[in-house]
Amino acid sequence: MRIKTVQDRRIQKTHKLLREALVSLIAEKPYDSIVVKEILDRANVGRSTFYMHFRDKDDLLISGIHEMLGPVPSPTRMYAEKWQDRLLFFSLPVFLHHYGHAHAWGDRIGARGRAILHEHLRRALAEAISVVVRQEPRTLRKLSRQIPADLLADFVASSFVLVLNWWLDRGMPQPPKEINDTFYKLISPALVAVWE
Repeated sequence: MRIKTVQDRRIQKTHKLLREALVSLIAEKPYDSIVVKEILDRANVGRSTFYMHFRDKDDLLISGIHEMLGPVPSPTRMYAEKWQDRLLFFSLPVFLHHYGHAHAWGDRIGARGRAILHEHLRRALAEAISVVVRQEPRTLRKLSRQIPADLLADFVASSFVLVLNWWLDRGMPQPPKEINDTFYKLISPALVAVWE
C-alpha cells in the first residue's frame, strides 16, 4: 500500500509540474506557439514520462480543466443545497479561476488557444452536469419525458462558456461573484421551465 501512495504522490507531482510549466508558458507566449519540448524543459520532465500521462499539450490542458472543476459534488452534499446550486456547482469556481489567472496571462493565450480551452471546458462541464442530473432520479425521469438530459447539460455548458467568453472579451468588467449572478439570472428561466 505504501508503494502505491508514493507512486500516486509522484504522479501528482509530475502532473503539477507539467501544468505549472504550461501555465507559465501561456503567460509568456501564444498557446499555439507552445510545443511539448518547451513544457518538458520548463517542468524538467522527460518526454517518455509526459507521454505516459498525456497525448499532447491539449490533453495536458484538459487535465488542468478537470482539476479546476474538482470532483462532482457527492449526492449527500448535493441534497443539502438548492437544485440550481447543485446543477451549477462549477460556475463561481471557474469564474474565480479565470479571474485569478487571466490578469497574469493577459491576451497571450490567443484566440485559438482560448477557443481550444473553452471547447474542452464546455465538454467537461457537460459531462459533469450530466452526472449531477443522473444523481437525481426523479428529476431525470421528468426530464426524459420533456428534454433529454444530455441536451440540457450541453445547453447549460454552452451558455456558461458564452457568458465566460463575453466577460473575458470585455476585460472582466465585473468581479467573479457579480458575473456569476448574471449567469444565474440568464440561465434560471430555462432551468425553472425544465425543472418545475
